Amino acid sequence: MLAAARIHVPRAFRPATANSPSAFRQSQRAFLATQADSWTPGKSVHGYTVLESRHVKELELDAIRLKHDKTGAEHLHIARDDSNNVFGVGFATPPENSAGVPHILEHTTLCGSRSYPVRDPFFKMLNRSMATFMNAYTASDYTLYPFSTTNPVDYKNLRNVYMDAAFFPHLRELDFKQEGWRLEHENPNDKTSPIVFKGIVYNEMKGQMADAGYLYWSKVQQYMFPGTTYANNSGGDPANITDLTHEELVHFHKTHYHPSNAKFYTYGNFPLEDSLAFINTKLQEFSPITPPVAEKVVKPFDSPRRVALTCPVDPMASPDKQAKMSVSFLTNKATDTFDGFALRILSDLLTDGHASPMYKALIESNLGSEYSANTGYDSSTFVSSISFGVQGMKQDNITQVEETIMKVLQQVKEEGVDPKRIEAIVHQMELGQKHKTSFFGMSLMQGLSSGWFNGCNPVDLLELNKNIERLKSEIAAGPFFQNLISKYLLSNHHKLVFTMTPSPDYGAEVAANETTRLMGKTSVLTNADKETIYEQGQALLKNQEQVEDVSCLPTLKVEDIAKKTKTYALEHSAVNSVPVQWRPTSTNGITYFRGVSVIPGLTPELKQYLPLFTDSLTSLGTHKRAMSEIDDDIRLYTGGIRVAPFLSTNHSSIDSTEEGVSFSSYCLDRNQEHMYDLLGSLVRETNFDNVDKLRTLIQGNASSLSNSVADSGHAFARTNAGSHLTPAGNASELYGGMTQVQFMNALSQREDLSEVSQRLKEIAALAIKRSSLRLALTCGEDQIPRNHDIASQFVSRLDASPMGSLPQPEFVPSFKNSFFPLPYGINFTSMCLRGVPYTHEDGAKLQILGSLMSNLYLHREIREKNGAYGGGAGYSPTGGLFSFYSYRDPSPQKTLATYEESVRWVVDRASFSDQELAEAKLSIFQRMDAPISAAEEGMVVFTEGITDEMRQTRREQLLKVTSEDVKDVASRYLLGQPSSHCILGEKDQK
Repeated sequence: MLAAARIHVPRAFRPATANSPSAFRQSQRAFLATQADSWTPGKSVHGYTVLESRHVKELELDAIRLKHDKTGAEHLHIARDDSNNVFGVGFATPPENSAGVPHILEHTTLCGSRSYPVRDPFFKMLNRSMATFMNAYTASDYTLYPFSTTNPVDYKNLRNVYMDAAFFPHLRELDFKQEGWRLEHENPNDKTSPIVFKGIVYNEMKGQMADAGYLYWSKVQQYMFPGTTYANNSGGDPANITDLTHEELVHFHKTHYHPSNAKFYTYGNFPLEDSLAFINTKLQEFSPITPPVAEKVVKPFDSPRRVALTCPVDPMASPDKQAKMSVSFLTNKATDTFDGFALRILSDLLTDGHASPMYKALIESNLGSEYSANTGYDSSTFVSSISFGVQGMKQDNITQVEETIMKVLQQVKEEGVDPKRIEAIVHQMELGQKHKTSFFGMSLMQGLSSGWFNGCNPVDLLELNKNIERLKSEIAAGPFFQNLISKYLLSNHHKLVFTMTPSPDYGAEVAANETTRLMGKTSVLTNADKETIYEQGQALLKNQEQVEDVSCLPTLKVEDIAKKTKTYALEHSAVNSVPVQWRPTSTNGITYFRGVSVIPGLTPELKQYLPLFTDSLTSLGTHKRAMSEIDDDIRLYTGGIRVAPFLSTNHSSIDSTEEGVSFSSYCLDRNQEHMYDLLGSLVRETNFDNVDKLRTLIQGNASSLSNSVADSGHAFARTNAGSHLTPAGNASELYGGMTQVQFMNALSQREDLSEVSQRLKEIAALAIKRSSLRLALTCGEDQIPRNHDIASQFVSRLDASPMGSLPQPEFVPSFKNSFFPLPYGINFTSMCLRGVPYTHEDGAKLQILGSLMSNLYLHREIREKNGAYGGGAGYSPTGGLFSFYSYRDPSPQKTLATYEESVRWVVDRASFSDQELAEAKLSIFQRMDAPISAAEEGMVVFTEGITDEMRQTRREQLLKVTSEDVKDVASRYLLGQPSSHCILGEKDQK
């Protein structure tokens, strides 16, 4: 489910990658020339004045910046021959406190507007569209509403809804109470039940503040920028959210959601004139205003400051290694774009990769398990900052870590930076400009937004080559990076040393604070007040239950869905008896490599080690070379090397799987030999006896897995619930579920790793043999012969022995329930049931059923009524599991009952209308037909064995699903059938 909102913590802008084939280059360069009269600076177009037009050669695009004459609204258009067009409207929304008004307003604007007076047009449009992206998010000082689509009619439909929601929302008090916060009886129908806090954002932020990484980052911001808007939490702190009033929300919209405070972004190959003409008609209703001005510039510290706070105890991590600390420095203003560019590179040089000095001194030394959440260059504020720190450390080592950080900075200042590492970063930028992505326009917008809202010319941020050339000249002229370190780090008084240590009382203190706030509000209620609370609860229930006429909302039709599956021309051959799939296409001078090595019959014990094995191949180094040397070469010659467990369910049986290892990379065509040599050395020569590096890897993985649970708890719950039902579900749990989290944390506490090393060697003896290998290569037609020759050399060096196998017990489905107690103050749930394989005709019906249940029942019951941040159902067409889930859920037991009730709701319902079925189908095809990158073309058949014919059959089955079909599969596969469920959360919810 796409969330209606997301707290966005921007990181440094990394240039998004170009995806134009070379055939489009001339038309792109000619865009401004052919329409010079329209886009000449000073020219008036549909109520706008053109400020500048610029061709950005390195990204093969034309940028046009305009200003609305009447209101002053800014508009940036990126003209590029890309069919995945983007629209976005954003507003500067710096908060004055931590009550979360920007975030709650972001939710509430999407709850009905002047032209679309329905309860939640945003969620309804998710199913009336073929959008490739729809969302809204709140950053530190701005709020953005973006979407993307390849369909021109869809683009206009969504643009209409987004514009109306942003500028003309209803902002009803009932919607504020539902989305933000409210006092309500625990059971809204029972006056005798206790009055409690409820609200979607309130529960969302309870979960967000329980995320150790977010909690740390937000508190650093608070103390790094005192007296500014950044000291406030734009998402809202639950301790302050309950102070916000509906009147304050309405006032904030009036003063901030105005064209004079707005920025518009459009991207792609749709005509700019159409967008300008449409937007202009909407903005004519407004007169210019002077937007509120927030304090964004912090008063520099006279001397370094130290802050120490507490945080929750992580029950899965080592008890004595849960402290976090960092050292942060105030750096440049957003408008100093070159300094920002250079500091971003400096941050990478200091922290990124095995060869970086901070990694060696802080992580490889085992002072900490991984970097702190704020480590790196942060340009999300008007004055940027850079931080270095660790988590997963002993409290006794806090002083040593601080000293080590400062020692590294002093050492780099004195010794300089290895030129090879600078060359590697420049190579990554060159590769990034050529590497095709399917969401270039959206990633570009997200990267530009923070700087744009803080006074930068966004077009300047696009011109990467100018900054690269200046960087080269600065480095040639003198000790450039050393001078940056002196200026911004070693001689900087605005320095914050921030520590967090776990407290066993933290959770109880947060709960006590909530109880105190609740009592403070309920103790002063009169009988009349209580009656009003009850009546408002009833009114909200009635509003949520109301069957609405949504015919005012625009929609695509089933007829707009392509009848034929998009296919890709593939060729097949063999290299030294190893099967190879070739995808010849325009790749902008890049070769994409992927390999799968099947390992049949891994025992459950070895399966738990498989993720560690795959990570070891890119972490331990070889018997001949240290990982730091290899890592430098990987960055210098490739776009990275990724190795991971491979898992695929058979398309004709959910009780049959293919498991093993996948490995992939990509490189500029000129670097093919280097890429294959690096891949070969890692898969053949990794030194599993390097226990020092192995310990570092284990501790980092354990910390990273534990930290991911708070943000992705629903996924962990769903994986665990499904683990009892199919072999693939069981393997997924062992590879990346709560079982893996617990296993990795147990390994991190071992002193003797000799047994671990031995297990990795056992897997290595079974993995990546010629007999178990298949390859896929995507490249230009002219590069096939060269890739064939080099791949042949790569294969010839691999183990030629027959594929090994271990005895494996037959998997028998069981139906179990699990509970994992976690200190989040909020919960995650899932329930799973067995379905059918991909080729079974009922699979399409179950897919449509999941969409109908989510959109017509579960969204209302779990999110709107129960106050969870999200919830729904879905069917995995390849995995064969039907799953329910909830995210940041205050009432998990009630949600589990809702899952059961939703099945009965389907079965007892007379029928689903043609429009409801059409919307369900649109939501499925929205994902199926989303653009993919060149690297992903043909990968479904390579990894899953699903042919074009199978995909076409599935497409036809989806299109013809009827109301009777979904009711039938609900009765046969869900009603009264055995299931497994899982809850992650508070102990009292077990």
